[in-house]
Amino acid sequence: MKRTTLYVFLCSITLNLSAQEKQINTVTELSKLSSIKDLPSYWENTEVKQFSSYDTTGNNDDGFSGKYSFIRKNADSSLVIFEAKGNGVINRIWTPTPNNDMLDFYFGGETKPSFSIRFSDLFSGKSFPFISPLTGNELGGYFSYIPITFKNGCKIVSRGKKMEFYQIQYRSYPKNYQVKNFNPNLNEQEKEALKALSQDWNNITKPLGKLIHTEAILTPTKSVTIANVNQGGRITGIKLHHADSFRGLNKDVLIKMSWDDERPALFMPVADFFGYAFGKESMQSLLIGSADNINYCYFPMPFQQKAKIELIQLESTNGAVSTPVKIEAEVYVEDRKYNSLKEGRFYAFWNPEKNTIPGQPHLFLQGKGKGHYVGTILQAQGLNPGMTLFFEGDDVTTIDGEMRMHGTGSEDYFNGGWYALLDRWDRKMSLPLHGSLDYSLPFARTGGYRLFISDKMPFEKEIKHTMEHGPENNNKPGDYTSVAFYYAEKPINEGSILPTHTLTKVYIPDTLMVYPQLMQYTIGGAVKIDGNVLHSTNGGQVKIDLSELPKGSYKLYADVEKSTDGAEITVWQRQKLVSEPFSYYAEKRESSPNSYICDINLDDFKNAITLHFKADDKKSIVNIHRLILIRQKN
Repeated sequence: MKRTTLYVFLCSITLNLSAQEKQINTVTELSKLSSIKDLPSYWENTEVKQFSSYDTTGNNDDGFSGKYSFIRKNADSSLVIFEAKGNGVINRIWTPTPNNDMLDFYFGGETKPSFSIRFSDLFSGKSFPFISPLTGNELGGYFSYIPITFKNGCKIVSRGKKMEFYQIQYRSYPKNYQVKNFNPNLNEQEKEALKALSQDWNNITKPLGKLIHTEAILTPTKSVTIANVNQGGRITGIKLHHADSFRGLNKDVLIKMSWDDERPALFMPVADFFGYAFGKESMQSLLIGSADNINYCYFPMPFQQKAKIELIQLESTNGAVSTPVKIEAEVYVEDRKYNSLKEGRFYAFWNPEKNTIPGQPHLFLQGKGKGHYVGTILQAQGLNPGMTLFFEGDDVTTIDGEMRMHGTGSEDYFNGGWYALLDRWDRKMSLPLHGSLDYSLPFARTGGYRLFISDKMPFEKEIKHTMEHGPENNNKPGDYTSVAFYYAEKPINEGSILPTHTLTKVYIPDTLMVYPQLMQYTIGGAVKIDGNVLHSTNGGQVKIDLSELPKGSYKLYADVEKSTDGAEITVWQRQKLVSEPFSYYAEKRESSPNSYICDINLDDFKNAITLHFKADDKKSIVNIHRLILIRQKN
């Protein structure tokens, strides 16, 4: 009798726990953003999908005209921009073009809106609960990660007559899940969960577990093992001190991780793993990056029996002597064992693609198996000097044979927008879940990162995650290096790419281009600047900063426009005249591309040029479309 009672009691507990697991509401979805320790866990019976404004014809009208920015038009010209059946949660909304039109959210097939909000107020921080750190705008993009749960379907209608760029990403849940529709009037429990999120994120920087501390000298003939564990558990944190030791154009220090005697879970340059950009620290995300001269990683890494993390230095080429590297590392290990039925192990696929092929997308990850995708780091280097048009490519994600997500542009994928525009996607910037690694028009390069936490992408059988490269105007040759983070039952990428000097070296172009929209000016005298037009009647000066460019000797050219009011200038470096007089005058307006100006040298003390106007109230205009610097080989 007692055994029967105990059995019933245990069954009751099991059923209650099962029911709790199937509860979906604002609190449960916020917890997915804060419970980083659960990142390895599989989410069963769920799919991640996305509605976006991508040009379905394969061209590049991903929102400019608004032609592809809605599912259908209603009789009153309002626009249905999102429509999903069943249960789910919207976990990401992005746009670079917010407007002040009202959005109406309909849940469960209701004929009246469940709630309404101005599109721009999803990101402005003025409308609770759409507040920082889960909403905001930076790098030209506006984003919201506030979870919007829905039961028996959701529809979003814009009352405006035009929508431009947007992406709305959501997760589906089974019919038997108990889902509570989102209400912006949060109850006290929901408010506390939102408030606690920031605190939870801050506590990630304090990893738990036993500390393994290593100090050693790394050379090409002597690798350094910073963790060698022979009982099951999980790594909760990795810190590599002296982050500046891993800078450089050669990226010759590698990190290698292995679990349970498998082939390496990852093997790549330390710089690429921790989000350096072209040889320099750049990334400070929630889970991985560099700060205070320390490289850090807080991705949980479970293993069954063994874990090994090694640092290896490549032998220098051309007879050069390698510089030993001082290693100081901290690895934190918990004894909570890996559960192969409920979670995956951590892997990272490194793909250094030299000379991208037009029309062939860059591959972040492809393979067969079960798991979920949790992060991307990308460095994108153009091989043709000039504008970064290669960054027009769309991300495309195919999971279990179905195209689940299609983006609207490369910087859009990283929650940004409008590259090469001032205070938009124009430099490096780090946020918890996404950011820009770098942006440089002179070098024709950029990069970004994005973490997928509440929006991690589960796959049961296979995944293919890519970034488009052609056939549109973005088919310029490039050099892409990406790192894809994922959890799975085994490595799913087909083979590893072994790091070599050719694959790890940072490309530095010989031809560099400087565009007016991102020039840094210092003005002397009465000079007016309007876009690419400089105007001075009294002999003013304009100093153009070139400190971003490598040291060396250059021939300086310019794409200019000459006219009847064109000025005469000379070029100086510090107090030294380095050019003959150059005239922008012509009897009629004409373009003069690739005009030779002078030779210049850039070093620690001379890292700018100064244009001196000849005083003339009738000939006072300098119209520069871009500067072109060609480095001379010594």
